Amino acid sequence: MSKLYIVPTPIGNLKDITFRAVEVLKDVDLILAEDTRTSGKLLKHFEISTHMQSHHMHNEHKTVENIIQKLKSGTTVALISDAGTPAISDPGFLLSRACIENGIEVDCLPGATAFVPALVNSGLPNDKFIFEGFLPVKKGRQTRLLLLAEETRTIIFYESPHKLIKTLGHFCEYFGEDREVSVSRELTKLYEETIRGTAKEVLEHYTNKPPKGEIVIIVGGKKK
Repeated sequence: MSKLYIVPTPIGNLKDITFRAVEVLKDVDLILAEDTRTSGKLLKHFEISTHMQSHHMHNEHKTVENIIQKLKSGTTVALISDAGTPAISDPGFLLSRACIENGIEVDCLPGATAFVPALVNSGLPNDKFIFEGFLPVKKGRQTRLLLLAEETRTIIFYESPHKLIKTLGHFCEYFGEDREVSVSRELTKLYEETIRGTAKEVLEHYTNKPPKGEIVIIVGGKKK
């Protein structure tokens, strides 16, 4: 029986991959990739020729059992996502849970995760925080926001650029216009930026300057 390696990949700057991650990706028998075209560019850059197989949110329920059988037969497998650490708002949880249930060792390497630098450079308290990832698009969104409005710990969200204005507007509505907010986008990339201020101020900024790129929002908790 083999083991599953969960391997973080860079969120932008390719130099952020670890030596160990490259070594594992070269040594395993199979790499499970969220998008083989995206990951193919990364593997080519680091001269990694390991065979890839698609493993994403639309097929993971169907492929898990087959992967478990491969692991049981001795195949070494690495799981990667398009960027960052697998299973953090990306596929990975189902497979790692299945491995544990089948007595297969899971080895998660440390590495890039977008919310960590966004949290640290936000200037907001980071001794206690919660990770929310993406808010519900429609059903359950209002209920979730009403619940989070009472949260006293710093809150971390992921958001797409075309939904950022809507989400910041909801923060003003449910959390209050004066709630502290920090928005980081394009982390580790050429046009990386972090905008800090009240929910109203940050909303006004992005209303006048529509955002592009991957986004992490850090929201201060409710004052006690």
